[in-house]
Formats: sequence, structure tokens, C-alpha cells
Amino acid sequence: MRITCPFCGERDINEFAYLGDAEFKRPDPDTADATARFIEAVYLRDNPAGPHDELWYHTSGCRSWLRVTRDTLTHEILRVDFQNGCAAG
Repeated sequence: MRITCPFCGERDINEFAYLGDAEFKRPDPDTADATARFIEAVYLRDNPAGPHDELWYHTSGCRSWLRVTRDTLTHEILRVDFQNGCAAG
């Protein structure tokens, strides 16, 4: 699989590190049911079939966080954009 970095151009997947779902929101640790929410967030996530937004880090290139829309059925990369801000935050 190859990803076209907006800055560096088309590169092999080995230059990137995968973070995961671009829409993932970390549960609030201060809520009364925080443990249950964290268990659900870590172990019971959806596994979508079709286009899905993911976060990738260009480790061997420009070191930018990228938001990649990838079809999980075909692995076709549909879109790549820079991700603003800290991806893990």
C-alpha cells in the first residue's frame, strides 16, 4: 500500500505509523462510569467496512500527522489531508 503525502509525494506504507480511527474521542476520566467507558472505547470499537478516516504519522518523511480516508475493503486510499494539531490529544 502507498500513501501520497501532501508534502513529500507518494511513499511506501513503511514510512508511516498508524494511529487509528481519526474520529476517536477519549472518554472523560472524571465521569462516574469512566471505567466502563474506557473498556468500551478500547475493546468494543466499530470495525467499519468501506471508507474510513484514519490517522497516520509520516515517521520517515516530513513528520506530519495525516488524515487518510481509506476503503477498508479494498485498501484504496481515497483522500489524504494534513491533520491539524496533536493527533493523539
